[in-house]
Amino acid sequence: MKKIIIFLLGSMFFFSQASAAGLNIGISGSAGVFHATGTEVEATEEASEDASGKVGWASGFVELTMDRLAIGIEIVPGALESESTLNEQSDGGSVVTNTMQVDFENLYSTYVMLNVTDNLYVRGGIMQVDVVTNENLATGSAYGDADLEGTIVAIGYDLKNDDGLFLRIEGNYMEFDDKTLTSTTNSDNTASLKGLEGVSGKISVGKSF
Repeated sequence: MKKIIIFLLGSMFFFSQASAAGLNIGISGSAGVFHATGTEVEATEEASEDASGKVGWASGFVELTMDRLAIGIEIVPGALESESTLNEQSDGGSVVTNTMQVDFENLYSTYVMLNVTDNLYVRGGIMQVDVVTNENLATGSAYGDADLEGTIVAIGYDLKNDDGLFLRIEGNYMEFDDKTLTSTTNSDNTASLKGLEGVSGKISVGKSF
């Protein structure tokens, strides 16, 4: 959250030095592939699982524009649900099953966009998302929810008409910071989410004012 506040304040200061030319409002549809590694450490034992998944989502955005620059905020109104990951382990001669499923809620980003040409643009910013863990672990551990921060970089193509309507096609790369949680039932046990990253494609429609 601190990074996002600093980002917004810095961007607002920059735009306050000049007259903002206009406002863009729009909605987007995205689809992508993400990968992450989950690790649980129980005392001296460690179990890891790599997982990849496809996901699609809708979002809305608002941008302040000035010449070839814009600052914006984008919000995903719904939750992104991961697939359930199942891991079987041997425990004293028997096989135990661990399952883990994660919901990503309240995902939003703040960004700066630069029009390289009249149509081609690049975009970069920071993101925050709430991570809700839904686990059923044979260790008996339970982990609370957490928030993650990350970065996004993108390149896209923007088509406009004389009425201010626009269509964008974009590809982007997202990467989130690693996070480690301590079990609420046993402080010796920890779970880590590492290497959460993904690529996605996006189509946006909107209007300039």
